[in-house]
Amino acid sequence: ADKVFLVLLISLVAQPAYQEGLPAWLVNSQAMQNAESPNALLNSLIMVANTLPAVLLGSAAGIFVDRFDKRQIMWITNVLRELLVIAIPLLPKQFTVLLVVAFLESILTQFFAPAEQAAIPLLVSRQGLMSANALFTTTMMGSLIVGFAIGEPLLTLSKTFGGSFGPEIAVGALYLSSAIAIYLIPVREKVMDGSQVDLNPWSDFKAGLRYLKKDRLVSNAMVQLTILYSVFAALTVLAINMAEEIGLKGTQFGFLLAAAGVGMVLGAALLGGTWGAGFQHKPLPLIGFLSMAFVLGVFTYANRLWLGLALSVFLGVGAAFVGVPMQTLIQRQTPESMRGKVFGFQNNVVNIALTLPLAIAGPLTVQFGLQVVLVGMSLLVSLVGIWAWYNTRNVLQDAI
Repeated sequence: ADKVFLVLLISLVAQPAYQEGLPAWLVNSQAMQNAESPNALLNSLIMVANTLPAVLLGSAAGIFVDRFDKRQIMWITNVLRELLVIAIPLLPKQFTVLLVVAFLESILTQFFAPAEQAAIPLLVSRQGLMSANALFTTTMMGSLIVGFAIGEPLLTLSKTFGGSFGPEIAVGALYLSSAIAIYLIPVREKVMDGSQVDLNPWSDFKAGLRYLKKDRLVSNAMVQLTILYSVFAALTVLAINMAEEIGLKGTQFGFLLAAAGVGMVLGAALLGGTWGAGFQHKPLPLIGFLSMAFVLGVFTYANRLWLGLALSVFLGVGAAFVGVPMQTLIQRQTPESMRGKVFGFQNNVVNIALTLPLAIAGPLTVQFGLQVVLVGMSLLVSLVGIWAWYNTRNVLQDAI
């Protein structure tokens, strides 16, 4: 991968860590403790505030990204997010105020995310995209694992050095360092001047839909990514029950999520390393979906801790075999002028699709039991993987 791309990675690697830690700190912060509201409710409201902008603004943000300098969008949004966090100590110590801050932060993220994905093909050659996405996935998943594990403790520890304003200073400093690193990246991009910019969101939105309808490879890849994220959304709901199946306490479900994250890191490293060339022209997404289906189908029969964790790692490897090549395919196939729209639409579709598994996974488990739900998911993932591969098998192997 291009060395400049590594600078982008350095600027982004800490982001998931503090994004995972910040909601937990907000919930437990003394500034917003409310004896009448349980922490679970507060946490749910924070998550809704973080998710709603993606559903409402994903496509619109992507249209905006296509019209303006992507590097500028990324560093400006990070500076604005830094200012939001630093402003928290100056705001009234009420949960609703902090909820608005979380909502505004998520709005800025909707502009950052498509610009981030659209910038990668500008920094890396077409031949290096698979390795770049593998490295990107490795670092992002690694920082997510760190975020789940030490995000909240680190923010709590920051109070030792920064007093009551320590968490805000720590998170703000990370946003600022990321903004500076991104500002220094020399992105080679054709940007419209003021006379060329003619904002017509509805027309741009329809153009994006027409492109996705025309390019079956890109739309198929987006469907597969949506299914992948939906499976993981359901598993986050089922993780407590799954942890109990292998002898862990329900509160220790994070071990399963971390193991799956480790698997994704291993899978991405495998695709991006020296062995990656051996996987070219192979049915990677089909292998990935069938691997995930196998894990889902046999997990409830694993009654030992080591076996459950090993299966979780294998699940993560399968997920990487779907996620990395499909994201690479979208970047390769999509013209530069359409990338913001496509990635914004992808963000929009994924977040809308996530609501269904998040809503029904729990009730289905109560009604039918964990084993039935996991076996059902296994069959569904197998069928979708085979269907997706069958529809594009003649051209997909050459594309990845």
